[in-house]
Amino acid sequence: MTSVRVRDEESFERALRRFTKACEKSGLMTDIKKHQHFEKPCDRRKRKLNAAKRKTHKMISN
Repeated sequence: MTSVRVRDEESFERALRRFTKACEKSGLMTDIKKHQHFEKPCDRRKRKLNAAKRKTHKMISN
């Protein structure tokens, strides 16, 4: 669980910004978005296969 302690003389907006950056760095937001809807195993495999194809195509073209 990501947590941020508010420092002395720190505004709420500043602490919220630090919390948001900590969540992005830990990958929490992408994990939440990924689990928002159920993804069938065949769709998951297809998505990963397409991502691998894009990655190899990008490496070959460079």
